[in-house]
Amino acid sequence: MRKEATIVSSLFLAAALILPAANSWTAERHAPPKAPPDAVMEAQTPREVPQNRPEQQKGSHDQSDIFHATKADPSSTAFKNQPDEGKILGFDFYRDPLDAKKPMMTFQEVYQKDVAEKPKVMETQRRLLESRYDLRPRLSPDVKMSRGKPIAVGPTARLAQGTSWERLAAMPPGEIRSKNLFPYPPLPHPKQVNGGQVFPQMQIDMFPRLQRFDVDFDLPDAFLPEFPPAIFLQNRPELGDVSRGEVVSINNYYRLFKDLLTPVQLDGLRMLVTPFPQEEFNPTDDRKSPQPSLGVACLDCHVNGHTTAQFHLSPDIRPQERRFRLDTVSLRGLFNQQIHGSKRSLRSVEDFSEFEQRTAYFNGDEIHAAKKGMNVISRVQVAHMAQMQNMLDFPPAPKLDPSGRLDRRLATQQEIAGEEIFNGKGRCASCHPAPFYLDHMMHDLQLERFTTEPGDGPIKTFTLRGIKESPPYMHDGRCFTLEDTVKFFDLVLGLRLNQQEQDNLVAFLRVL
Repeated sequence: MRKEATIVSSLFLAAALILPAANSWTAERHAPPKAPPDAVMEAQTPREVPQNRPEQQKGSHDQSDIFHATKADPSSTAFKNQPDEGKILGFDFYRDPLDAKKPMMTFQEVYQKDVAEKPKVMETQRRLLESRYDLRPRLSPDVKMSRGKPIAVGPTARLAQGTSWERLAAMPPGEIRSKNLFPYPPLPHPKQVNGGQVFPQMQIDMFPRLQRFDVDFDLPDAFLPEFPPAIFLQNRPELGDVSRGEVVSINNYYRLFKDLLTPVQLDGLRMLVTPFPQEEFNPTDDRKSPQPSLGVACLDCHVNGHTTAQFHLSPDIRPQERRFRLDTVSLRGLFNQQIHGSKRSLRSVEDFSEFEQRTAYFNGDEIHAAKKGMNVISRVQVAHMAQMQNMLDFPPAPKLDPSGRLDRRLATQQEIAGEEIFNGKGRCASCHPAPFYLDHMMHDLQLERFTTEPGDGPIKTFTLRGIKESPPYMHDGRCFTLEDTVKFFDLVLGLRLNQQEQDNLVAFLRVL
């Protein structure tokens, strides 16, 4: 009996173990299938991992609020005297695609407000420029641009009372910064909060559609390139200047170039002189032109493939007060340049041309462009535009040999001495090597060593060929003359060039 009882107990125990398992299997068999993992949630949900590596630890820099827009140092201390201190108040593009910077204001209200502010805006900028520069131009009696405009002679920068160039050159950067003595601080846009492209009056006189109601151009004509500029074609060098004294536009491009360019190049030129919507010149209510506008053509800014020193703001920086003034560069010699855009370093002129069209020119913003009339052009037309731009050549430099060096039989002793400074003590050739006098790279001058403004970071090297025809100088035009530019680099690079060496270097730059 005891044995039978044991067997019965064992059977009951087995049943107790088997039945729940069977029931569980049956339940699983008939249960609805589980939902698969949500791939989006999986991708967005980080796993908890042990915080044991040093690079995982968050320091004070990581946890600070310096990345907030309100903490950005302005690119110029001059903004404190401008409307809204150069800051965009109210809505910005990522909060309001319609860009109502002053919510619910009509175009007429914005127009009246900007027109009323304009005299004070331009008076503020005039006082700033007069405090920094001697704006009375001194013109060279013998050095002229290709079509005859005399170049301005400097330096124009005003030094603080009791300071000389020699004393400045002997000071360490920190002392110059602490005493606010650097003579070439950033050159600000006259109205930072609005920003945008501003054209010189000599160009507006010919094309009134380029007039803005909120701001005027600020630099005297004597410190600008000639208008109209000459045009040199690398496919027809024997012709010299082919502009015939005209500004190329949609009205005359075919007559001027039908016998000089291929059909592909001519079509590219057609695209370059066709106006398309631009940030400040368009039909929408946030324009800065008094009347609705078709926009701006590429060759409005790059007049005759060159420049008249039009300026805007760097598109590649935010917030607004951190952006810096950007001078329009020449397209001469573009065929040999390998990077485009002062900050973005785009690798082809095709990419640059297409991107700027898509963003309504120089604002890095397709949201605004879509409202104003985004211009998405085919890659075929982009290639045509690029081919035309690559036809533009530098002005002749008869004193240079085929390797880009001075022909000593034609050069003066001062020019020869200047070339030796350029390649030696002046260290210019390290970034501007012959024959095209650029190195296809970007460099950071670390100007924050000298000023209270933040540095601009790396800026691309610009060619020095034909440089006497492209004032003002530096990416923001802060150096009005070649003499100013040499003074600037003498301080920034700590060269300690004497006055004769600087004069020799300027003489060499004029023949490039």
